[in-house]
Formats: sequence, C-alpha cells, structure tokens
Amino acid sequence: MSSRIRSLLHKKLLQKTGLADLPIFQHLSLKLDKTTGSFSYEIPLRTPSYDLRSQSDLLSSLIIEDDLFSRINLTRRKNNELLSIALKRDSFVKQILEKNSHQVTPPDITDDNKKIVIDFSSPNIAKPFHVGHLRSTIIGNYISNLNTYLKKNVIKLNYLGDWGTQLGFVMLGVDLLAIPEDKMREDPIKKLYEAYVHANKLSENDPEVLERAREIFQRLEKGEGLQRWESFKNITVEELQKIYQRIGVTFDEYHWESSYNFSRIKGVIDRMETLELLKVDEQGRRVVAISDQRNLPIIKSDGSTLYVTRDVAAAIDRMRKYNFDSMYYVVESGQHDHFNNLVNILERMGYESSRKLHHVKFGRISGMSTRRGTAVFLKDFLDEARDAMREQQKINARTKVDLNSEDGSSDILGISAVVVHDLKQRRTKDYKFSWDVALDIKGETGVKLQYTHCRLSGIEENSGATLPSECNPQLLTEPIINDLVSAISQFDEAVVLSYQTLESCYLAKYLFNLSE
Repeated sequence: MSSRIRSLLHKKLLQKTGLADLPIFQHLSLKLDKTTGSFSYEIPLRTPSYDLRSQSDLLSSLIIEDDLFSRINLTRRKNNELLSIALKRDSFVKQILEKNSHQVTPPDITDDNKKIVIDFSSPNIAKPFHVGHLRSTIIGNYISNLNTYLKKNVIKLNYLGDWGTQLGFVMLGVDLLAIPEDKMREDPIKKLYEAYVHANKLSENDPEVLERAREIFQRLEKGEGLQRWESFKNITVEELQKIYQRIGVTFDEYHWESSYNFSRIKGVIDRMETLELLKVDEQGRRVVAISDQRNLPIIKSDGSTLYVTRDVAAAIDRMRKYNFDSMYYVVESGQHDHFNNLVNILERMGYESSRKLHHVKFGRISGMSTRRGTAVFLKDFLDEARDAMREQQKINARTKVDLNSEDGSSDILGISAVVVHDLKQRRTKDYKFSWDVALDIKGETGVKLQYTHCRLSGIEENSGATLPSECNPQLLTEPIINDLVSAISQFDEAVVLSYQTLESCYLAKYLFNLSE
C-alpha cells in the first residue's frame, strides 16, 4: 500500500514539473510527528541527482485528487527546502493496516533492469568452502531473493572452480595417496583437499612434483583424463548441495570453469588475434596491453589458459545465452582489478554488453573459526553454531521443543545467527566475527529475529483470534498504533534502498527496528 502512495506521488510530481525522468521515488520518505500524531511524505527539492528549487512555487500548488492527502507545504531543514505532503491520519492508518494484514505487496520499481544473472558462491572444489565463499553465498542469495521478490527475472549461477594448475596437484595427490573411490565418496571435499595439500607440500622441496602437476593439467586441457575428473566433480556437487540445502540456498544452474578448456576458448583467442589485441612478451606469454605500463597474460608460455581467459569466454557465453540486462559477480573486493580487466577486454573485443557486468564486491571476515579456534570447513563452523544454540536452549526455561529428538530448531537458529550477522554489515566493509555478538538473544541478531517471529506466531495461534479485513482507525488512537503504521509503511523505503545499493544492512536494520 505504501508503494502505491509513493508511486502516485512520484507520478504527480513528474507531471507537475514536466520532467520525464527524475529519481524522485527513492527520495520520498514517510515522517511521523509523534507530538501531533500526523503523517506526511517529504521530498527534498535538492539532491545530488536533481534540483527543483526553482519550481518550488509550482510544486506547492500541486493538487492530488485522493482521499489520503490533506495539504502541501514547503518547509526548510538543514539548508534544504522540502515539499511536505500531509496525509489524513485515519485514512492512512486504515489503508495501511487493511492492505498489509495478510500479505505485503512489493514496491513498484520501474527500471530497465528486468533480467538479472547473479554469479555467486563459486567455491573451488579442491579446497575447503571457506568464509570468503560463505559471504559470497549469503550476499548473492540475498540479492537474488530481493530481486525475485521485486518480480525480476533472476538466474542464479554457481560457477565452480575446478580448473587450473591446482587441479594437476589434486589429481597427482589422489594418485600419490592412493585414495580409493569409496573413500572419496565418504567426504569428497576433504579428500580432494588432502590430496591437494599433500602434493603441493611435496612440490616445495621437489621441483619434479611441480612439473608432474603441470603436465597433468596440460593433458587435461587437451581433453585427456576428463572422465576421471568428471567423477570427482559429480560426487563433489552432491556434497556441496547438502551444504546449500542446509543454509537454504538454491541455484538455477551450475557452471564449471573446466568447461572453458583450450579447445572451447580457441574462438575467443582467434578473435583477439584478429583484433590485434594479443602480443607475445619476453617470457613467451600471449598478453593484452591493459595500459602503457601493464600487460595482462592471456595464454601462458606452455599454452595453458589462465583464469581471466576463461572468465572472458564464460562472459561471452552468458551474453549470448541469457541476453541479460545486468550480470552481477558477487566476489570479494580483492578481485576488483580482475573484473576491471575483464570488462576492459570485452569492451575492446566489441561487446557492448560488457557495460552490463557489475562487480558486487564485499569485505573480508576475520575471526571466523569455532570457539576452539578451528574451522577449515563450513560444515564444522555450522555444526559449532548449531551446538552453541543447543546449549542456550537447554538452559532457557522457555524452550518448548524436545532437544533430545530430531528437532532441527538448533540448526535453524545457528544458521540464522551466522547469516544475519553477515547481512547486517555494510557489504564493502571488513568485519570481525564474534560468537558472543552473533548468538546474543537480546541483540540485533538472527536469533532475536527468529524468537520474535516465534513469539508473534505463538500469540496469533494461541489467541484464537482472526485478523479482520477491515478496521476502524478512530478506535485505534494509542500512540503505538501510529508507530506500527509508520514502521510498516517504511518497509518499502528499506526495500528500495536495499535494491538500489545492493546493501542488505538496510533491510536488516528495518527488521531489527520492527522487532522492537
């Protein structure tokens, strides 16, 4: 309902100014005067995006034929003029409560961002699912859910790292350790990692081991030994899907870095050659000149491809397959130069859609280990969160579930603690994870949100009351009603701001305030 009011005001303001496209919608904010109990929408006349001060008299004469609005005034605050559009309190309360009593309508966002591809999570199958991939998974899933809620066409991709020289180490390590397939199936991620660590450690003192790993990868690039690697991939995905299911994450498609071996990339390299983008450096590598001072390797001297080469080929594939309006790469901030290089190369190859690629960068987490100080694998970390919540539930007198049964509430609470602790952070900021903060039942945590939701559900269930479809606002005069209506109405503002900035913290903060 708040979305409808904001859309109406946005339309009327554009009509009055005669301007076709101003970012007014996101600057409309609801205000509650607690002294008078009155509501109004305010719009600043000057922002970094526009300046309407010369039209202040024209805007103040705006007439809106709607029973919700009473008057329009010009006010001043902090060296800026604002247009204040007063609402009729009873009409506003009635509409907000009645329209939101059973479901919440998403705000109407009109832009050209209709079809969105989101590349997130993307763990390396030969290494543990570490916290960097966890942040990518949490943030990418949030952005996907937000855009789906806003009725965008969202395609969720998981681009798994299963290629590069490291894979030569993995396959060599499996041979050196003689890991049988049945043992591999028991815990493939850990076994592959053990194989990688073993071979990599040997290579530190034996150059021949490094050369053997390189030779294995070169043969893989030429298509040799792929059947064995395919079996490793398949059993690894089965294990990863268990983790994703546990944390409530799904993907529309799984893509593999290994799909872009040399034979698949040849057309991309040929195009670069035709466009005269490639040259050979003193080390025998084929490189692209990113600037006058810097060359970016595309093909190694031994003929093997590099990560950026495979990313270029993957981006071109996606442009052709999806015809997207935007593609988001949810990857940590340290990869910023890599994505700048990716866009640079695609632009020089003539792909206009390169402007639609966006790096959604995020900061790093420190201190993310179990309380015993160990956590290489995400599963261990999630188990620790579950066990910590179970301990809290055991000493809480209000716990009503049977903790000796197969009840999953401890796991749900633990995962909520981890996920919300991340979502409430500024995306691009580094932060330190704290068990005490994340598991605090009284703080701004996922645990608090879950318990609040549980308590409200219990009240609704135990009261036996049925929410009416209509209300009489003249009987709802307590100040808390105005606070509640204001909070419900500000949901749209939080969603729009979160959508525009790709920052989950705005919606998280809104939920914390609402739970109070």
